[in-house]
Amino acid sequence: MAGDNFEVASAGTNPGSPHPLAIRVLADAGIPTEGLSSKSVSQVTPEHWDYVITLCDKAARECRPSFESSQKIAWDCADPVPDNHYDAFSRTLRELRERISLFVLVHQKQTTPQSHHYDPVTVFKALGDERRLTMVLLIREHRELCVCELTAALGESQPKISRHLATLREAGLLASERRGQWIHYRFHPDLPHWVLRIVNEAAEASRDRIGPELHRLARMEDRPVREPCA
Repeated sequence: MAGDNFEVASAGTNPGSPHPLAIRVLADAGIPTEGLSSKSVSQVTPEHWDYVITLCDKAARECRPSFESSQKIAWDCADPVPDNHYDAFSRTLRELRERISLFVLVHQKQTTPQSHHYDPVTVFKALGDERRLTMVLLIREHRELCVCELTAALGESQPKISRHLATLREAGLLASERRGQWIHYRFHPDLPHWVLRIVNEAAEASRDRIGPELHRLARMEDRPVREPCA
């Protein structure tokens, strides 16, 4: 609903298996459900979150100590599980859609394309992190990678990978495009020659640097299928 302007994670205080009716309602609404799983709050607490939205009083109490620096928003939504009926889950989805739509409207970040001047300090600062440099070299090797592929290649959490990618995008090094549930990244088409030369020479000077990541990427199952380049 907000494109790639927000990094989002979902978790529960007592996670179990996804409810079959929840999966069915999501699928009927055209929302991809493949690979969805219930995650524990402990899986997302290592990251910093600007906002933490809870859906019941119990979650609000239990999550507060784990997200002290985040802004808390409480949405008191009726739990559809006791009804155990399709319509109850459908109502919950509609309510969440309305609330998220309002949240996005209020908190939407500016989406006006930025003009990149490619200041060397900004470029070198973006490439100065080992993980970000590895991502750039992987994208150079494959021309385009999605968040799920980079997550598998580096063995890091999706929120952490997305934050590094956001830094590279803000520096003008990468361009992004959402396809389905994943965001795909490639070199920015306006990347100047001097930046490309730096990346190419860095790749040539450290051919073995991304060997393990390339190996994990090659072994990844369910990779996105892409049309062959003309």
